[in-house]
Amino acid sequence: MNWLKKIFGLGLPCLFHSLTGLYCPGCGGTRAVRSLLQGDLRMSFQYHPLVLYACFVFFMELILRTAFQGKLTSADHRKRDRIWILAGAAITAANLIFKNYMLVFKGVDLLPLMR
Repeated sequence: MNWLKKIFGLGLPCLFHSLTGLYCPGCGGTRAVRSLLQGDLRMSFQYHPLVLYACFVFFMELILRTAFQGKLTSADHRKRDRIWILAGAAITAANLIFKNYMLVFKGVDLLPLMR
């Protein structure tokens, strides 16, 4: 696990957050991946829910494409892909709005530094 610390320990500060004090759509993503790799699903979700969603989509696509191999057309796959992407965009937008709302109006920082 020491090599993971070397790879993911190089988090760069978010320029948008540094300039405005608000979170950008990607803020917390690196910490979410680090938490996921450490097995802390709750903190991974708190840092950025899109990371767990992406893992879910990956495994669902693996299962679906294996189970229906040759039975679905490329149009079926494209339709499902659009749904995955729109859901991911909605998760990102909701995350951005909620975290900035909590920060600005409630004074609660939902992106604590990692231990």
